Amino acid sequence: MTSLYDEFRVALHSVWTRRWLVLAVAWGICILGWLAIASIPNRYDSRARLLVDINQILPDDAQSGSFGGRQQIDQIRETLTSARNLEKVAVTTGLLPAGAGEREKAGAVAMLQKNIKVIPQQDNIFEITSSIGVGSLSDADNAKLASGVLDSLITVFRDDQLRGGRMNAREGLKFLDAQIADREKALREVEARRAAFEAQNIGLIPGGAGSPAQRVEAARAELNQIDSQLIAAQASLSAANGQMASTPATINMPGLNATGGGVARQQLAGAQNELSSMRSRGLTDAHPDVIALKSQIASLKAQADREGTGGGGGNAQNPAYATLSAMRAERQATVSALSARKSQLMGDIAKITAQQIQNPGIAAEYDRINGEYTAFKAQYDKLLGQREQVRMRGEVQTETDAIKIELLDPPSKPTSPAAPNRPLFLTLVLLAGVGGGVGVAFGLAQVRTSYATSAKLERASGLPVIGSITEVVTPARHVERRKKLVWLAGGGGALVGLYALLLVAEFVQRGMVA
Repeated sequence: MTSLYDEFRVALHSVWTRRWLVLAVAWGICILGWLAIASIPNRYDSRARLLVDINQILPDDAQSGSFGGRQQIDQIRETLTSARNLEKVAVTTGLLPAGAGEREKAGAVAMLQKNIKVIPQQDNIFEITSSIGVGSLSDADNAKLASGVLDSLITVFRDDQLRGGRMNAREGLKFLDAQIADREKALREVEARRAAFEAQNIGLIPGGAGSPAQRVEAARAELNQIDSQLIAAQASLSAANGQMASTPATINMPGLNATGGGVARQQLAGAQNELSSMRSRGLTDAHPDVIALKSQIASLKAQADREGTGGGGGNAQNPAYATLSAMRAERQATVSALSARKSQLMGDIAKITAQQIQNPGIAAEYDRINGEYTAFKAQYDKLLGQREQVRMRGEVQTETDAIKIELLDPPSKPTSPAAPNRPLFLTLVLLAGVGGGVGVAFGLAQVRTSYATSAKLERASGLPVIGSITEVVTPARHVERRKKLVWLAGGGGALVGLYALLLVAEFVQRGMVA
């Protein structure tokens, strides 16, 4: 512990003997450091919060595309600090003089892009920060410019959005009109080619809309539906036939006179009427229903011949039988119509298939032309819909403010610089100057071989030291030393005073900005 204390005293003595070197180095470091700090301009920050709201007058489907609400917010975020807007801001705030060249414009825009930050807080709320520190301007001018840049940026952005929305709608309409005209021309060319192709191959291409493959597919789909309907209709007809077979045509009504003719004759008349109805619908004698009905008529004729013409008095026509007869006739008509349609569809399918087999190249070419026509027609219809949406959107933007821009927090007026922290830097330079002077003095003492105490000399030489002679200070020498100490204190005090003066000047300068 004693050795450590001695070493500390020796180091302190070596520094004290070189105190003028310490003062000189401290002054040099402080002057250079403070000059470097003084060359750094103060930077002033201004902040503002901006609300950008999309006026949702049109429905969601009309807001799709590049003009959609969400994409429009993203586009606003990107274009807020675009080069065009920042160039206008530089001209408005005086950063660019009149007649500035392209190089000066690019430099001003790059400076603003570096010092303007847009931070999204929510989907449509943005915090904008401008940080301005121009060395050629005073602190008051830099503080004023920081808020002025934000004011100008928001004004330019608002005007640009109001004009740009209407201009975009007009440009969009012009572009869509040109695209629609091109698609319409192409559509007419395809229609003319298809008409000419049909005229050249009039006997090889079946009529109807669509390609042969599409018509065959549609016919097969309809045929599947008719098959299921026909099965249900035949089942209903069979049920009606079974009910009629178990229902008498006449019923015995006591007290009534004979109605003329027996039961067999009345059934025969009904069957003959039904046969006439079937033939009028186009059913031939080879049809299963016609064959069955003719067999029933022959049986009824035999029964009528056996009954004779007398008949039995008191019989009346059965209403239930008449109702079932009408129901059966209706169901037979349904079965006949479905059967006829099925036959027609099967014939169409067979005809189209045969034509495709006989002329495969014509069918393929016709399919290609129809596909091209369908594609152009879909594009044309889509463009018409988009044009109508853009037209409506343009009317909305003309009549109302489609984009609402509102200042939640106006640009703040900075009163103190955000950077650099001059008081801290001045203090650090002062400490660095003092520490540098002490370090240089201590290092120089280590380089030069001198011994402050006899014990240190004895350890270094390995020889015993007989004694040491102390310094004798005369009165004149003592006065001279005191004078040098005053000068040393004056030099150190001047350094501290200069530091204090710089601090006072910094705070006075800040007060002038406020």
